[in-house]
Amino acid sequence: MQIEFGRAVLGTAALWFLLSAAGCSGGGTKETEPQVGRTTGTVIEDQAIEMKALRRIYDDTTVYERTHINVTSYNTIVLVTGEAPTEELRKRVIAIVRGVEKVRKVYDEITIAAPSALTSRTSDTLLTGKVKAQLFGSKKLDATRVKVVTEKGVVYLMGLVPRAQGDAAAEVARRVSGVQRVVKLFEYTD
Repeated sequence: MQIEFGRAVLGTAALWFLLSAAGCSGGGTKETEPQVGRTTGTVIEDQAIEMKALRRIYDDTTVYERTHINVTSYNTIVLVTGEAPTEELRKRVIAIVRGVEKVRKVYDEITIAAPSALTSRTSDTLLTGKVKAQLFGSKKLDATRVKVVTEKGVVYLMGLVPRAQGDAAAEVARRVSGVQRVVKLFEYTD
């Protein structure tokens, strides 16, 4: 019985990894993984960076127990969001993430505060979905090239896009009800 359960868990984890690498991931405050503009190898590398960073954070018991951290990698550039109750813990998280192999740059968007409540995180997930739906409805941009991450009502936009598409995506996101602020973290292709 226990062996079959272990196989089911392993099979589910393998399926999740394959779907994530293929752009079908979900959950948390992140949307599905856009692939246009990145190689399959880069998509897989981004997934590996996220998993390695989170594993290292979980391995640091003090950091894991006292913070709420999200790690998002796009084209090996990492966005770190969440909350840490002290500046020391924030710096510790950023050092952990910077220590992950192949990370080119780290955006530190950790707030000095107690970890957010589940209701706040759920609200962020819904807001991410609303922003993504509006992006897909826009005729001015290719929404598959934009990754949306939301933390406490702040929408972070990542991707490999021409400057005009990045500006259009930010304008669409700003108009979504509930968005407090929009932060563009794009790599521009022009």
